[in-house]
Amino acid sequence: MQSEKLSSSAIASKLSELEHWSLVDTKLCRRFTFGDFVEAFGFMSRVALVAESMNHHPEWSNVYNRVEILLTTHDAGGITERDFTLAARINQLLASPSTSS
Repeated sequence: MQSEKLSSSAIASKLSELEHWSLVDTKLCRRFTFGDFVEAFGFMSRVALVAESMNHHPEWSNVYNRVEILLTTHDAGGITERDFTLAARINQLLASPSTSS
């Protein structure tokens, strides 16, 4: 599925409605801290299932109990609606009692 790159003003508007995400080096970014490595890895596994179902995969890193997620649509050359959709779905995963941010 091809997505169009959003304008800077559209990104700013959508970002104001998306809790805990920021713009870092032209990508949507959110950093998470969990109780331990197992909790962080479990969260990453849940995100992986959502991302795979969307065929839209994040850039991310994990160090012990910390996870950083960066979202951009490489095919479009920037942030698209798909990135915001995935970010919102990631936020929904955090409603689970087993994770924290």
